[in-house]
Amino acid sequence: MRRYLYFVTFVAALGGLMFGFETAVINGAIYYVAEHFQLNDFMKGFVVSTALAGCVVGALFIGKPADKYGRRYMLKIMAALFFISMLGTGLANNIWLFIAARFLGGIAVGGASVLTPTYISEVAPPKLRGRLVATNQLAIVTGILVAFFSDYMIDSILHGSWRWMFLTGVVPSAALWGLLFFISRSPRWLVKIGKEDEAREVIQKVNPGEDINLLMKAIKDSLQVEAAGKRVALFRKPYLKLAIIGIAIGMFNQLAGINVIMYYSTDIFREAGFSGEAALFQSVLIGVTNLLFTILAMTLIDRFGRKFLLYVGATGMSVFLGFFSWAYITDNTKGFILLGLLIGYIAFFAFSQGAVIWVILSEMFPNKVRSRGAAIGSFSHWIFNFGIALLFPVVSAKIGVGFVFAFFTLATLLSLLFYKFALIETKGKSLEEIEEMVLHK
Repeated sequence: MRRYLYFVTFVAALGGLMFGFETAVINGAIYYVAEHFQLNDFMKGFVVSTALAGCVVGALFIGKPADKYGRRYMLKIMAALFFISMLGTGLANNIWLFIAARFLGGIAVGGASVLTPTYISEVAPPKLRGRLVATNQLAIVTGILVAFFSDYMIDSILHGSWRWMFLTGVVPSAALWGLLFFISRSPRWLVKIGKEDEAREVIQKVNPGEDINLLMKAIKDSLQVEAAGKRVALFRKPYLKLAIIGIAIGMFNQLAGINVIMYYSTDIFREAGFSGEAALFQSVLIGVTNLLFTILAMTLIDRFGRKFLLYVGATGMSVFLGFFSWAYITDNTKGFILLGLLIGYIAFFAFSQGAVIWVILSEMFPNKVRSRGAAIGSFSHWIFNFGIALLFPVVSAKIGVGFVFAFFTLATLLSLLFYKFALIETKGKSLEEIEEMVLHK
């Protein structure tokens, strides 16, 4: 039985749930926050993107402390920041306190986006790693759905009570912090710092029945070239290629336009003529679709592989993004046309990039640069996320939503070439086998 492995994965994935909740709760709240603090288009984008600036900081700087203090310890710090952020945004009495709390929450999201998949990848056996790391994405989309649904319910019961939308997040962030005391440290990190006996105990608990000596040898072989205290240059050969690929993965993920939907779908539906409550409910339907197709991707990722899912997803997303752009440019936004197109787009995104990106970033880098490599990929994800979230309200007001989505369509088509020529298939391979593949491709 692998009960402990699943428990460890569940607890770590709660970091993903808070990731999803923290980033998506603004969707239903921003209309009322902008109204309460009297924000213009630029300030509205700034308030949304402030958390993403924090994500950039968290993702960029989490690698070194994660290597020094361990993934589990740093996840505890991120959980505390989630708690402070949710409390601070819910109770803020001026816009700058609200922004400061959002920024702290962003640091937690950026850190968790690196730590959670990295931790899970280092405790999971090869044949289950893709599925278990994708559990992080399942937790993220669950957090998004919880945020959308709680926004909708709070608005239905307590119209305009945006503070409670944020305060809802206090409970899961506290639960994450408490449960982290009941999981083990990463065996690969333990070997790296010389705690081999503890590493053996962890491997026995999470992989009962496996050959511990063989797994320990594979881990030690991959770490033996790393001298104590020596820092490997990530942006020099042989790792430069991997760093560039990691940056491109994060970039294409955001140029697909996914987080415009996650942050502004309620506003998009309002602009199309839906009432406030109806617009919030459409976002809930998007969240449900996101969850269902993420589950489907999790069942298939280790069967068909990462690249197959990316090919199918990019093709489907391009079609629905193109039609969404056409609907806005030709003013065919009445009825449920937009909802149908966005649901189709979200289905293909969740089936592909949504489930795959964090798996790839957690497994493509060799052991000695894994934390920093994953941090670079996550940094790219968040810096493009920040820029798009900041500029969308202003740019869409200038040129129209349709032309913004036409750009997303072209970028998604271009990503197909990147997936074909830059990525290798890693399904069923141990992290040490992947290391050999990527460094000698």
